[in-house]
Amino acid sequence: MKDQTRQYINGEWVESSSGKTIDVINPATGEAFGRIAKGNADDVDKAVNAAHDVYIEFRNTPVEERREMLDRIVNEYENRKDDLIEAITDELGSPIDKSEKVHYQMGLNHFAAARDALDSFEFEEQRGENLVVKEAIGVAGLITPWNFPTNQTSLKLAAAFAAGSPIVLKPSEETPFAAVILAEIFDKAGVPKGVFNLVNGDGEGVGNPLSEHPKVRMMSFTGSGRTGAKIMEKASVDFKKVSLELGGKSPLIILEDANVDDAAFTAVQKVVNNTGQVCTAGTRTLIPESMKDEFLEKVKEKMADVKVGNPREEGVKMGPLISRKQYDTVQSYINKGVEEGATLYHGGAGQPEGMTEGFYVKPTVFSDVDNKMTIAQEEIFGPVMSVIAYKDLDEAIALANDTKYGLAGYVFGEDAETLKKVARSIEAGTVEINNAKGGADLPFGGYKQSGIGREWGDFGIDEFLEVKSIKGYFK
Repeated sequence: MKDQTRQYINGEWVESSSGKTIDVINPATGEAFGRIAKGNADDVDKAVNAAHDVYIEFRNTPVEERREMLDRIVNEYENRKDDLIEAITDELGSPIDKSEKVHYQMGLNHFAAARDALDSFEFEEQRGENLVVKEAIGVAGLITPWNFPTNQTSLKLAAAFAAGSPIVLKPSEETPFAAVILAEIFDKAGVPKGVFNLVNGDGEGVGNPLSEHPKVRMMSFTGSGRTGAKIMEKASVDFKKVSLELGGKSPLIILEDANVDDAAFTAVQKVVNNTGQVCTAGTRTLIPESMKDEFLEKVKEKMADVKVGNPREEGVKMGPLISRKQYDTVQSYINKGVEEGATLYHGGAGQPEGMTEGFYVKPTVFSDVDNKMTIAQEEIFGPVMSVIAYKDLDEAIALANDTKYGLAGYVFGEDAETLKKVARSIEAGTVEINNAKGGADLPFGGYKQSGIGREWGDFGIDEFLEVKSIKGYFK
């Protein structure tokens, strides 16, 4: 059993003040495979004070010094590749090839992107006789989710380090071991004492006191809207800066000229990736009415090809959900879809045939979905597709934007001008045309209730900076 019941504070592994622990569950078996500390407000206070004691010094380090530090982190991250893949597979239940090609790689990409962004990032700008300066905001509290243990954590850490802001990290208690390895990476890479601090625990014991701490200048959070609202409320007491990346209910608009087979493959991948536990998952599939029957037949074929099973088994494309709680949540939404009159076309409630342990679910497709239905409006965070038919392009765009969220959107088809028109019309922070890939230097964040602020690359660095005007500097 993995056992890390200490906190990483001021460059050292120290005993947690609470003396309590949390079991970490392997979602593929439903059994505990590790333990971490259940931190408390005293742990948070020690970590914040350690960061606060060095924030002026770290803020003023030369940019080249921070770039070299990030380069050392990249190298040591690569050295720990196997350990990170193993941890993600165990704690998240991600198929092992996805742990490598997606989770491990995305984390590496963010550290490299932040390092490279420093080559051209302007921290100072002369305007006439005056100077505009961007300087690190101070101590930042980071609260990260379980669904991408390296990606969501690394993008925040990399940006904060590049900006010169020391941090206190609270990772999810459900996927903490990737963060423990990151702490070991930073220690080996020579990150100065106090610049990085890791406090494991739950939201009540660690998240709340971190959000409320008077020496924390900024809170960066990725997770649910409900928790984001609580963090924003606590941070508002002393007007902390807040960066929030929240939920989504992303539309995939398939155009009339799309290849139906390719469109069906794309639609399935947008839903089953990471077992549907993706904030940008394209779970509302909008198709022309004329294409509906053929499309659904193709989707069923593609869904049947999605092998669900043990993450370490060769050929498995979809592992378990993260927890019993999430399993029950997804089941409730599937039942809700049936109750509200959607047609259960594929999959459904319960575990896949032959599976009796772990938190596995059936990839599920609903047809005849009205966009007002619960399954079309609320984030399920599981592999559940809602297929919605549209009459014309204007209706498709209206349906796509008829949601409180605006994190991502997708459009699939052939005509370049129509693709561009639809992409510009979707109200979302990221819109992807025909599965196009973008680098970690592109901004990421949401419209509406999908969040505040932007992350990734130079946009992420900006989140950890304050802007100062110095008048008459060059007189």
